[in-house]
Amino acid sequence: MSTRAISAQPAPSAVLELLKPITWFPPMWAFGCGVVSAGVPIAGRWTMVVAGVALAGPLVCATSQAVNDWYDRYVDAINEPHRPIPSGRIPGRWGLYIAMIWTALSFEVAVSLGTAVLAAAILGLALAWAYSAPPFRLKRNGWLGNAAVAICYEGLPWFTGAAVMIGAVPNWQIILLALVYSVGAHGIMTLNDFKSVEGDIRTGIASLPVLLGVDRAARLACAVMLIPQVVVVALLLGWDRPEFALVVGGLTSVQLVLMQHLLRRPRENAPWYNSTGVTLYVIGMLVSAFAVRHLAF
Repeated sequence: MSTRAISAQPAPSAVLELLKPITWFPPMWAFGCGVVSAGVPIAGRWTMVVAGVALAGPLVCATSQAVNDWYDRYVDAINEPHRPIPSGRIPGRWGLYIAMIWTALSFEVAVSLGTAVLAAAILGLALAWAYSAPPFRLKRNGWLGNAAVAICYEGLPWFTGAAVMIGAVPNWQIILLALVYSVGAHGIMTLNDFKSVEGDIRTGIASLPVLLGVDRAARLACAVMLIPQVVVVALLLGWDRPEFALVVGGLTSVQLVLMQHLLRRPRENAPWYNSTGVTLYVIGMLVSAFAVRHLAF
């Protein structure tokens, strides 16, 4: 690569593409669920809420995307040469620099939001780097990699949203809901692996469809998505929230029906299920957040 290419700075549009705004929605939604679950009036806290949303999506999640693309740049040069780093639109080592800058920005914003948020952000950033960077490269193992992504996309943002509103560690009911929905998100991550089975085999990534086969991985993903939601229904009933339990149970039942279509042709139908069944899953998260907002702290 020429000295000119190395010294060149990337265009803002290429940086934005590297940070993948489309991936920010899940953690931002989970953060919103955390805000709702806290049961604290939002008036007077808008600045902290906006900062928290930025932390969940455009900062921590975007950091994970930059880290992933940097450490996957050689594979992407073969499979997806149009992406910002292999195409040269992010020249030299700018991909790594951006990942480091976004890590520092995430840390600075987290510091301003309190100790509980800072702890969650540090864990999220550590998992973001461990997922893609050696020596850990958690993404090479479908069990560990999917778990890291699930907790970063669902559990930690939910915890962060509640912590921002409460100003401390949330109560155990909120933490438990965030954890249970993170477990279910592991199944969602498995669905996302169906599209790249051949590439994963060639590059040595042991995703669950590679390890178990597509059909078994699909059945496992469905079970992993369903069981936590059944647990949520039981929890809501135990917390005397029967009306919310009924709604979450109804959403789960519809997902069960949709899964029958998914399992007929998992690889072909996974994108369809992501836009239907997964949508119902995240709606159930919000319903559950409303259910616990008035529980005693």
